[in-house]
Amino acid sequence: MTIRGTTALIAHIGFPTHGFKSPLVYNPYFEQAGIDAVVVPMGCRAEHFPAVLAAVFTLTNIRGALVTMPHKMAAAALLNEASAAVRIAGSCNAVRRLEDGRLHGDLFDGEGFVRALQRKGCRLAGARALVIGAGGVGSAIAASLAAAGTRAIALFDIRPERARELAHRLQSFFPNLEVTTDANDPAGRDIVVNATPLGAHEDDPPPVDVERIEPRTWVGEVVMTPEVTPLLNAAKARGCRVQAGADMLFEQIPAYLEFFGFPSTTPEHLRQIFEG
Repeated sequence: MTIRGTTALIAHIGFPTHGFKSPLVYNPYFEQAGIDAVVVPMGCRAEHFPAVLAAVFTLTNIRGALVTMPHKMAAAALLNEASAAVRIAGSCNAVRRLEDGRLHGDLFDGEGFVRALQRKGCRLAGARALVIGAGGVGSAIAASLAAAGTRAIALFDIRPERARELAHRLQSFFPNLEVTTDANDPAGRDIVVNATPLGAHEDDPPPVDVERIEPRTWVGEVVMTPEVTPLLNAAKARGCRVQAGADMLFEQIPAYLEFFGFPSTTPEHLRQIFEG
């Protein structure tokens, strides 16, 4: 693709950047669709993120920012205006500058995850879910599961206070939702979600006791690389239906495109571009 003086920039901010897949999807799509824009990975450590985000939005050709781990929760606190999803989850993964200069943020991780499950035929209404990890992506997925009609959600995080704070926010928006914390037992759950980085490296411990997962359970990942993690392999061996982290990515990109004011497309078309 040709980058010109007119090219709109989308900053993809996170750390580390080696596992970023978004540029490999957005940029070929932009080139194919004739859209003068580019997604640029930007490695940023946590202590520098507030300054980097502010600096990025002083650029005159910036269209927006994709925000990923470990900055999603920090981003939510830096907004002037936030969507309902951001307020529920306490995290943000998309930021744009409004005409008056204020920063508006939204959150699409949970929406992408839920859309991918529904496309595969997973019934969410009345389901019982376990979400491991109450950080940015886990909070987003929990919020979207609740909005889709899930009956009960168990939350677990290595920092128990994060799970409890998320539980409080969820119940303030969904008073009929059954929310529990501090246990990561997958037994009896219809949906199990790993919303942690565990599985990105071969020597990572499993996020749950795989032997406790029932064959009827849907098991989903947020880890993008490798696409099929040890958890998903183990779940498939037990007869479970699974969802890779990349599925969430392809489902949420159309919503991102609309948020940034670009022509949108379908998840199928994006996957076709990515897979060549």
